[in-house]
Amino acid sequence: MIGNRVCALAAALTCGVLAAQSAWAFDGVSYAVRGPNGDESERLEGLVRSASQLQVAEDEDRTDPQELIAAALADYSNILNALYAEGYYGPVISIQADGREISDIQLLNVPQDFGRVWVRVQTGPQFTFSRTDITPRARGTELPDEFAPGEIARASIVGDAVDASIDAWRERGHAKAAVASEDVRAQHERETLSVDIGLAPGPVVTFGDLILTSESAVRASAIRRIAGFPAGQRFDPVDAARVADRLRRTGAFSSVTLTEGDLRQPGNVMDMTLQTADQKPRRIGFGAEVSTLDGAAVSAFWLHRNFFGGAERLRFDAEVSNIGSSESGMDYLVSGRLEIPAIYGADTDGYVQGRILREDEPTYLSERVELGVGATRIISETLEAEVGVTFIRSRTVDDLGERDFTLLAFPAQLTFDTRDNELNPKQGVYVTASTTPFLGLADSASGARLNGDARLYWGFGDNDPNVLAARLQLGAVVGSELDETPPDFLFYSGGGGTVRGQPYQSLFVTLDDGTEIGGRGFLGLSTEFRREVTRSIGAVAFYDAGYISPDPGFGGTDNAEGEWHSGAGIGLRYNTGIGPIRFDVATPTSGETGDGIQFYIGIGQAF
Repeated sequence: MIGNRVCALAAALTCGVLAAQSAWAFDGVSYAVRGPNGDESERLEGLVRSASQLQVAEDEDRTDPQELIAAALADYSNILNALYAEGYYGPVISIQADGREISDIQLLNVPQDFGRVWVRVQTGPQFTFSRTDITPRARGTELPDEFAPGEIARASIVGDAVDASIDAWRERGHAKAAVASEDVRAQHERETLSVDIGLAPGPVVTFGDLILTSESAVRASAIRRIAGFPAGQRFDPVDAARVADRLRRTGAFSSVTLTEGDLRQPGNVMDMTLQTADQKPRRIGFGAEVSTLDGAAVSAFWLHRNFFGGAERLRFDAEVSNIGSSESGMDYLVSGRLEIPAIYGADTDGYVQGRILREDEPTYLSERVELGVGATRIISETLEAEVGVTFIRSRTVDDLGERDFTLLAFPAQLTFDTRDNELNPKQGVYVTASTTPFLGLADSASGARLNGDARLYWGFGDNDPNVLAARLQLGAVVGSELDETPPDFLFYSGGGGTVRGQPYQSLFVTLDDGTEIGGRGFLGLSTEFRREVTRSIGAVAFYDAGYISPDPGFGGTDNAEGEWHSGAGIGLRYNTGIGPIRFDVATPTSGETGDGIQFYIGIGQAF
């Protein structure tokens, strides 16, 4: 039996067992866990199972005796640590095979015929804190609420409290703050834990030099420019983390490691060393989506992560969509974009881009060329801004005839993103607001296109197996009339990006004379309930609605009215390493734009 301490011979015993040859007819693992009152506890059994390597071996159908004995020996400490984390400091742990304690097996005398393994645990009482002192503490230190006398004495809470105390000193420039003394005592007769930690804050530290210690295809001068290392400023761990994040953000490096050096005098200056490993410079990728009426879409890209040696990203994309669509012809897109990091400060990147596209949509045909330059600015971890200037030349054919448009557009966008995962979010908010004023050239009209997209994700349950997701889309065109606005600047509803169950771009504005054209106002609403059925399979139920109006104020005009349509359905998700594969089935629920059932297949959640 193992009491308050795990057998010190575990490591040596493991080595001996691994050298032995035996035939172990493994018959599974059984657990019996009794709580403080002596009764069996399913919750505590779940805690023990989650810490047990024997449970992992059984789940993975591993029956090799050497692996199983090693797992059993490791479980003494694994289970003990798991119980300490929950405040149980007097457990008794027994792991037996056919009545023999695993830790008592002779090194060179391993039995040849083991069957079922029993893991028996008596947790003993759950301890509470009697004393919780960490001194000295920086002003404003926020310790966990659970770190207080009378609260359950979880070992993890002690660690969290110490980390929070050291972090508070580091945030005030004390880079070398550390634990100077510790007195943590379990008082078994009182079932309490006393914690007395002494800290050594150390001096206020100033950033010194950034020392590059690895070879890279990215020029050293470019690395320093992108990193934006704050030499000469007071130490701040947030500033140090930003240095590494800026370099990772370029995509040119597979790993970035920033290490604090020793203090040097005078001035308590601290150099930091930077070690990087280059990412493979080139990458290609492919994508595909399929829906019943929208048809198929295929895409491909080629990417170079370090085109000129300064971590510049050059990317070319090609896409063909609406293949086989019953509602419109095929669309084509070829684009290129060069991104140049740190053109004006470490957090401002520049770009040059161009696009050639042909859109054969239900109500118009457009051939367009775009050339633009601009910049993106990382304002914070969750906030990003982008501004640019784009020259647009297009020729369109619709119910109003053949028309040419020549525009100078000034796109600007602000994005706020706290999602925990871009392709499969369970928590967070995503909001993007954009405006594109356009100046008409060669007799084209001037105006502005406004867009908003807000998404909310709320996961609930243990590890968030359930997710409620909601989306609001808004759009408006102001300044130019319907017949003066390029059709691709107007709004349409229907399809996978707006209303599933309705045909692609099936909702638009129909004037009194029968002219079909996009709207100047758009409102989209979407809700989803997502449920993880297993680790790999998920189920979804959803409802989408869209509204198109001839007026940017979402009202009607003398010769047209706004209209709604909606769709609903269910779907399956298969989780992969790159995101869930999506399969949705939807049908119209209101409006006169479609009927029947539509299917959608793609990668990532619908929004």
